[in-house]
Amino acid sequence: MNRKLKLLLILLLASTQILKAQREDLINISDIVKIISTSSHTIAPNGKEVLFIKNFIDVKNENDYQYKSQLWVTSIDGKQPGKPLTSSEYNVSSFELSPDGKKVAFVRPKDGKLQIWILSLDGGESQMATSEKFNVSNPIWSPDGKKILFNTTIPMWALKGSPDWEIQRPGRNYGDEPNYKAIQEGLAKEEIQPNPDGNLEELRAFLAKNASKNDPRVIDRLNFLGETDLSPDLFFSHLNILDLESGNTERITDGFQSYFGATWSPDGSYILASSLKNTDHPDLTNHTEIWKINPKNKSAKVFFALENHRVGNPVFSPDGKWIALGGQNIEEPTYNMAMIGIIKPDGSGFKWITESLDRSVSSPKWADDSQQILFSGANQGGFSLWKAQITTGKIDAVITGPVGVNGFDVRGKQLVYALTKIENPSEIFVSDLNNRNPVQVTNFNEGWLSGKKLSRPSAHQLNTNDGFTIDYWVMEPAEKKEGVKYPTILNMHGGPSAMWGPGEASMWHEFQIMAAKGYGVVYANPRGSGGYGKAFQKGNYRNWGDGPAADVLGSLDAAGDQFDWIDKDQLFLTGGSYAGYLTAWIVGHDHRFKAAFAQRGVYELTFFLGEGNAWRLVPNHFGYPWDEGVKEILDYNSPQTYVQNIQTPLLIKHGDVDLRTGVRQSELLYKSLKILGKPVEYVRYPGEGHELSRTGAVHRRIDRLARIIEFFERYVNHPTN
Repeated sequence: MNRKLKLLLILLLASTQILKAQREDLINISDIVKIISTSSHTIAPNGKEVLFIKNFIDVKNENDYQYKSQLWVTSIDGKQPGKPLTSSEYNVSSFELSPDGKKVAFVRPKDGKLQIWILSLDGGESQMATSEKFNVSNPIWSPDGKKILFNTTIPMWALKGSPDWEIQRPGRNYGDEPNYKAIQEGLAKEEIQPNPDGNLEELRAFLAKNASKNDPRVIDRLNFLGETDLSPDLFFSHLNILDLESGNTERITDGFQSYFGATWSPDGSYILASSLKNTDHPDLTNHTEIWKINPKNKSAKVFFALENHRVGNPVFSPDGKWIALGGQNIEEPTYNMAMIGIIKPDGSGFKWITESLDRSVSSPKWADDSQQILFSGANQGGFSLWKAQITTGKIDAVITGPVGVNGFDVRGKQLVYALTKIENPSEIFVSDLNNRNPVQVTNFNEGWLSGKKLSRPSAHQLNTNDGFTIDYWVMEPAEKKEGVKYPTILNMHGGPSAMWGPGEASMWHEFQIMAAKGYGVVYANPRGSGGYGKAFQKGNYRNWGDGPAADVLGSLDAAGDQFDWIDKDQLFLTGGSYAGYLTAWIVGHDHRFKAAFAQRGVYELTFFLGEGNAWRLVPNHFGYPWDEGVKEILDYNSPQTYVQNIQTPLLIKHGDVDLRTGVRQSELLYKSLKILGKPVEYVRYPGEGHELSRTGAVHRRIDRLARIIEFFERYVNHPTN
């Protein structure tokens, strides 16, 4: 064979591998940067336009990706193309239209602080309307359009006075040392000279000055773990009013309690907000009330409270005769459903209107007739939209099935919503209030999806011996051929009360990648999942391992029996967070999988109580380790207990600063397997917390997806044809 022929064959082989690696007709890993979603959908008062926030990834180059959130508008009939209202050079975090629809107030950063800006929809540049010392959020126009209510987030050290609760620092009193953070901000004066060799006051001043620099960080609170760093300081959210005529702002609430989810009364004479006067330390309370605030004299009092419940987020009906609110019984906060209720402005007539639905629901929006409330929630693999009649309590599904409603708005006879479908992760639709004749008004994802081969999940159910009905879905490889067997991945969700299905947007891309790479995919909602009611969600009480593992493995078995294309000798396993736990549990008890990938999981439950900011999962699902019999239950349910039984090649992944589950969990599992001589690899992502797969640095999200595929490719035998 001459040299030219050899070179030609080499180039032909190389081009074949490139085409195999990246096919334009299949979903690719790098397509993650093309996915666009929308949020905060708002129908303009004229009923002709929809405003929303467009969320996308701006690709500067292969090493420079930036998350963007931009304010957009589009015609409600879809006949006119949408256009941006703000620049992509900065991000918009929230917005609200003025009552007359001529202006929009939105939040964007300026000099490192979030401020309110106002944009005229008739044209011109936006103008900064606030210059607050602390970050602002949630602008809400007064009914007459002359004022804007907004929140500021204020650190405890910037508040005057003393809290009512017992100080958590043993042997100390609140304010018994100089407040150096306030001094540094010009809010207080230094009156004591810090001196390590001085008297007790001077010694405490010396220590306080060091602590004010976070060197060291002094901790006296229970919930001291943030998402990616320690959080020793308390913050409180307070209400402020911007007077648009004068340009002045005034704080109307104060003290050591937070106010949020606020709304104006229809006549603008008072404000309702979620709040709670903390008689105990805020870390020790988990309920809220609805408070009534007079903006003129700044007086505040309880409007509505319900024993053993959290209530809040009030919304007035258009006619002003009713208030919708959200709430939950907190006696079993892990399992009780979030509900929507109504109450009259005089505090009478309270009743829950969604209790019979047995689903966690939120985002109530009134129809214009003030007789119907629309709301959404997770439901059997989708995110459904319902409407309830407030007089009869009758609830009807508006949008349900294998789709996901991800934000909606109602005005007049029009309904606008963002929808996740099998064919498309997100587009905006407009319909009537019964979702008749829906019209798609955006095409953000259709362009890059054109011509792509997608795998479509088929829905199935498994009836367990102990009385649970498990929903599961099966996805074929994107290029499946008849008579050929394919490797299959069992992919599991976290939470443990999360829910997956065709209507769940966050996994759309990952599932399609696996199918495009030649794998089948099986995923299920085991007992403990949300979207199926309280009894199902409580099915994993003191049972994180045996029951849920039987549910997902039973689903995989059933799929293998039903579909002859599933190669039962080529099975793979992965999951994150709680499903990272479940991955480790399964490979400690079952050896059918060729390889497994445990992501950001917890593996030793007693230790998890102290390490993760999600530590309340332990007492809520099991009890405290010092309670009688609980330590034995925790040990039994901990995958670390069975580490010596793991035979499956295992890849373990964690973010370096994941304080939700804690990196010591994965270090313990990895080190144990390494000592035991088991096949294990450990991946740590610098600067990443628990949300790497959803909101982490884009290049690391790409890396994570690539590592899943690469690790499984080490052990897979794909069909030769």
